[in-house]
Amino acid sequence: MVASIPNLLEKAVAGERLTPAEGLQLLESRNLVELGRAADAVTRRLHPETYRTYNIDRNINYTNICTAVCDFCAFYRKPKDPEGYVLERAELLQKIQETVDLGGDQILMQGGLHPEFKLEWYEELLRDIKSHFPQVNVHGFSPPEIHAFTKVSKLPLRTVLERLKAAGLGSLPGGGAEILVDRVRSEMTRGKVMTDDWLNVCRVWHELGGIGSATMMFGHIETLAERIEHLERLRQLQDETGGFSAFICWTFQPDHTEMSHVPRSGSFEYLKTQAVARLYLDNIPNIQSSWVTQGLKIGQMALLYGANDMGSLMIEENVVASAGTVHYLTLEQIRDAIRELGYTPRQRNVFYQLIDDAPSAPPLVQLGSG
Repeated sequence: MVASIPNLLEKAVAGERLTPAEGLQLLESRNLVELGRAADAVTRRLHPETYRTYNIDRNINYTNICTAVCDFCAFYRKPKDPEGYVLERAELLQKIQETVDLGGDQILMQGGLHPEFKLEWYEELLRDIKSHFPQVNVHGFSPPEIHAFTKVSKLPLRTVLERLKAAGLGSLPGGGAEILVDRVRSEMTRGKVMTDDWLNVCRVWHELGGIGSATMMFGHIETLAERIEHLERLRQLQDETGGFSAFICWTFQPDHTEMSHVPRSGSFEYLKTQAVARLYLDNIPNIQSSWVTQGLKIGQMALLYGANDMGSLMIEENVVASAGTVHYLTLEQIRDAIRELGYTPRQRNVFYQLIDDAPSAPPLVQLGSG
């Protein structure tokens, strides 16, 4: 017997685990308001505090040279392409200094799959960063990059991760996940890590005591069932390791890519999918809004559809911008977006520890009023 949508939502709000079939049933639902209400109830159960968080960091893409061919990516350049670059070390360090000057405590450092750099190059990069900025967390090298390092350097995965951690890698971003289903991955990309290996990079990093984020880019060639399969694979790994601190999802940005013919998913699909993710991922504590792809207002609404974090000030962002989507917010706009919903804005680090001074004034509207 198939449960009704209200019964499934009641089940999730109560903290009971949804099955993949039930998750799909919710994702197929068009009742956005009820999905959002349930997702918000789960968020408030997990995060009853009167604040919502954000962080200050910068995306630093140290190279756009990449051996993988991803039809959905407008950022990468093939080896020997005249538009390919590798950031000079002085420029990279200057970008970090600017981030620190704005109150940031982290950089998100990712690049293409460079065909020539051995592991020693990345170790030197990390040591250089940490020698200049010991207080800055390097949230770096997505699972596809780590997997590529093992191939270029001909070293075991655990060895690569142990050496990167010793050199100063602080946490692992969840980039390059797209949809964790091999059918989807094989149709959109060549020369890039498949599902099991993506997950195994995270698994080994978590086993070494590291934490990281998990992501999903949706709204392209995947089915709704494949979105749920993606969430299920993440949930299974989180049951095993507990190493994912947060989940972030966003819609595919097709402009200037080889998949520009794919219709753009709108805010309805974004909010619906994030809400279902909050209901389904019962073991991942935090969900970030993706205002970078959705803009201020939908990014703010995401805090009512399962997110408890506004994400990053994002001083610099190149990959999504290359696909023609450019949303920029000031720090005060992020704080105001949180305040307008009745919460106090608080700055946090990658571990979701508060790193600002506790405010002396209460939020504009107390939770539960009105």
